[in-house]
Amino acid sequence: MPDRIDITWIVLIGIALATILLPPLMPRALLGNALLLAFAALKGHRIALDFMDLRVVPGLWRGFVVSWILIVLLLAWLASAVAALI
Repeated sequence: MPDRIDITWIVLIGIALATILLPPLMPRALLGNALLLAFAALKGHRIALDFMDLRVVPGLWRGFVVSWILIVLLLAWLASAVAALI
């Protein structure tokens, strides 16, 4: 039976493949960027929890790391939205 790291590795490979294959299928760039950034958030979350082993630390530290990931991705999405509107 695979352990959590193996499952995370498989999920990350699947998300990486989806990141490569999905953009040509998206009709609008803004929606495609939002979807790619959502994939990046999921990858960052899985990496932080499993590979950085933040599952066993106090919730405050997990909250800091997850909040940092979300803030960076939100700023990236806002930049892409502004660039799409210009």
